Amino acid sequence: MPKIDLHTHSDFSDGTCSPEEVVHAALKSGVGLFALTDHDTTDGVRRAEAVCKEYRILFTAGVEISTREHDHLHFTGYNLNLDNPQFQAFLAQNRENRRNRIRQIIRQLISAGVNITEEDVFKRAPNTVSRAHVADALKANGVVPTRQEGFRRYLVKGQVGYVPSAGVTAVEAIRHIKRAGGVAVIAHPGIVAEHWNFPAWTEAGLDGIEVFYPAHTFTMKQDLLALARKYGLLATAGSDYHGLHGGRITSAGMQIPQSHYNKLLHKLFNQ
Repeated sequence: MPKIDLHTHSDFSDGTCSPEEVVHAALKSGVGLFALTDHDTTDGVRRAEAVCKEYRILFTAGVEISTREHDHLHFTGYNLNLDNPQFQAFLAQNRENRRNRIRQIIRQLISAGVNITEEDVFKRAPNTVSRAHVADALKANGVVPTRQEGFRRYLVKGQVGYVPSAGVTAVEAIRHIKRAGGVAVIAHPGIVAEHWNFPAWTEAGLDGIEVFYPAHTFTMKQDLLALARKYGLLATAGSDYHGLHGGRITSAGMQIPQSHYNKLLHKLFNQ
């Protein structure tokens, strides 16, 4: 089966390596279709595109947008017009909302006696800041041993540093992607199954479902494929690669059945 990766992150958001290094990891894994989908920014996309062109990997301009409906209810967009001023203004506002959220998280941690400062966090995030940067700062300050432990002990719901996401709604995320000429896909839907609303999302313009994802079980993939058939949606694949030190899957690329790959090529490249 073809191997693709339409869900990856660089150090322009919460990944741990450069856009070029992310593409090289995908290339090493045999990926033939690639997208860099950093959170709420497209600033690393052209750098990734240049490497893809050099190695003749099919490329589509991507992004991942968070929503306020759940910490993990996200939508990826592809084939974006990167020069769309309204879309870039929307992403800039999302990044500012993120900064405000992180400042509140830091204030709550400091009030709880945790060793952390704003400088500890923001120096790690020249573009899009996230809770991952807070967790990395906690690790660097010796508060926790790993990024994952930082989340578990301080940053998830119910913990002292938790602040709800300040993103847009799911429907708004989809519509912003569509207004930028993009293809809208729900990311890692298996981990937010209790928040599914495919009737509303498809009405807003949803194009696809990330079916092939590392955390999805066989049963979940079958359920998602059934939904794709029901609503006439594409099936996509992505690893959610964050780099070797991101604490997640350590290799880029996911296999996808040829029939779904062919539909993606037709949608993205008119092939």
